Amino acid sequence: MNKKTILGYALGPIGSGFLGLISLPIITWFYSVEDVGRISMLQVFTSFSILFFCLGLDQAYIREYYESNNKPLLLKTVVFPSLILCVFILATLFIFDSYLISYWLYDVKSSYLSIITILCFVIALLSRFLSLVLRMQERALAFSMSQLLPKILLLLFILFTVWFGHSRNVYNLLTANTLSLCFAFVIYAWNTRVDWLPAIRLKINKEHFTDYLVFGLPLIVGGLASWGLNTADRLFLRGMASYTELGVYSVAMSLAGVATIIAGIFNTIWAPMVYKWVSTGDVDYQKIDQISEYVLAAIYLAVVISGLFSWVIPYFLPQEYERVQILITICLIGPLFYTLSETTAVGIAIARKTKLSMYASICALFVAVIGNYLLVPLLGATGAAISLAVSFWILYILRTEFSKRVWRKMPSSRSYIVSFILLFFSIINIFISINSLYRYLLWCGCIIIGICIFKKLILSVFNNLKKLVRKKKICDTNL
Repeated sequence: MNKKTILGYALGPIGSGFLGLISLPIITWFYSVEDVGRISMLQVFTSFSILFFCLGLDQAYIREYYESNNKPLLLKTVVFPSLILCVFILATLFIFDSYLISYWLYDVKSSYLSIITILCFVIALLSRFLSLVLRMQERALAFSMSQLLPKILLLLFILFTVWFGHSRNVYNLLTANTLSLCFAFVIYAWNTRVDWLPAIRLKINKEHFTDYLVFGLPLIVGGLASWGLNTADRLFLRGMASYTELGVYSVAMSLAGVATIIAGIFNTIWAPMVYKWVSTGDVDYQKIDQISEYVLAAIYLAVVISGLFSWVIPYFLPQEYERVQILITICLIGPLFYTLSETTAVGIAIARKTKLSMYASICALFVAVIGNYLLVPLLGATGAAISLAVSFWILYILRTEFSKRVWRKMPSSRSYIVSFILLFFSIINIFISINSLYRYLLWCGCIIIGICIFKKLILSVFNNLKKLVRKKKICDTNL
């Protein structure tokens, strides 16, 4: 994968994060907290519908792509059954009770919202498969632009609503979200027309479909566990708290997601790079451990900076989102700990023991469910944030220990201690008064601790910078 391709793939998450940073404050200013919570439920169950209705066939498509002699037929074989199942189940639910979907997700009885939600699920499912076509063809720029387009269109629809004074409610917000997905799907379909148009007249090979299904179905268990781990907090807030708590928490998580863009890019690049080292027999374990140390230090720095400067957030959000500034730090913990686990758990995939990743996800999900069940009724969004952070810390430890068991022994005690320090101080931070000076003293203390922990790494980076500056001066002198 060359630099141009990497930059092409990076454009998607970076651009999406930037657009999210723009659109999120706009949504919070012009829509109620409850409606922000409702759009969060749509996003949660859109991801579930993709995972469930794909039947693992999306992973089968990736696995078989390079070995298939008839790629249009391969695409139809994996898409058609998933689409039929999706439409059949959702249509059955709507016929049984046209209010069921909208009431369960949004606590609003509306046939229109149910139809919009069904359309959103179907379009998202098809877009998932078409995005894989672009991904496997390494059309990085087209892939990234297809990710950016829904964000751009959603922002335009919202600005259109505000500018022309249309009603700002859950109907308007969900419609804008669905329309943006539909327009993006049209672009997906156009960019991949050479791949799916020939497939329309082709007949599915039942034997191949059975093989793909056998490959894909076991992956659903691990996928559902991962989905549950990432969404249990919002599901419990929906069922045991209020849409207000869900709205505040969703905004905090969205901001945290923007801050972890770089982590997402690292997750995309890291594993293939290590696999390449392994395939060529050029594995430098010391280098891998060094990169893990750099990632740990970067995560430590990101969490401390978010704690020190979270006071800036209320200047961009309405008064009812004031608590976001104390939730943002602990909301960062989950995605960042997952990135940290990627540096250590790569050995599980190398050893082809992927069931261990599934076991780790199930155990972490169990912790998340228990934590949310106990804490959400008492603390609302705060309880959900604590549960998420603790469950991802458990996930990191389990993935690392499993990797050590099947791949190689690696130093881990130090990273366990450092990650626990971050988790501990992030939880304490939540219970300190918003305007209290103790919050800043807490994070200043973390800076001192971090300097002591990463003293050698800091000196190494400083010395390398000095060498670069000295080298540049020599070059300038020679010129």
